[in-house]
Amino acid sequence: MDEQDAAGGINLSHHETVRDWGAARAAGIRFASITITEGMNWTDPAACKQLGLAQRVGMHTGARHFARPGAANEQAEHFVRTARPLGAFAPGALAPALDVRVAAVDDRFIRSWIKAVRGASQLRRVLVYAEYEDWLHRLRPAKWVDDEVMLWLTRHNGIPGRPGWFHSRLSLHQHESGRDAVVYPFTLADLLL
Repeated sequence: MDEQDAAGGINLSHHETVRDWGAARAAGIRFASITITEGMNWTDPAACKQLGLAQRVGMHTGARHFARPGAANEQAEHFVRTARPLGAFAPGALAPALDVRVAAVDDRFIRSWIKAVRGASQLRRVLVYAEYEDWLHRLRPAKWVDDEVMLWLTRHNGIPGRPGWFHSRLSLHQHESGRDAVVYPFTLADLLL
């Protein structure tokens, strides 16, 4: 593993901003995932602006969708319509991500959303983001994971890349609020388009 692989990242939820993306990059932040859409029709214009600012400083930047129960195909189409013009599907971008922390978002929704995003974007690689307890008790990745689906676990244990839970597709660990690390044996390159 080299320095690029060990580089950290950040993720921004609704209304969170980074004031100086150049300073974040200088501090070793190499990738960012930014929630730009939610449900079937909500878009965060400030997040869309943040995505562009991060791209301008050379950050590997990806778009994320916050899932709500129902209408997986419509949510996927809304996400792709919003993310594509922002350059979120360009080579070198962080793979698109689905945030499934709402309890009523189930495995069937995840499978449908992945299929719809792949069809609409012509991309294969996606990230699925959930809490530690969700991975332990609610979600069953075997129902929808394949070799281009990466799992992202949020568990604030302060140990970057060591979440205390294993899955062969676990590639990202949110170890502090908004701070992420790549999980070995994956590298940053594995998470990019």
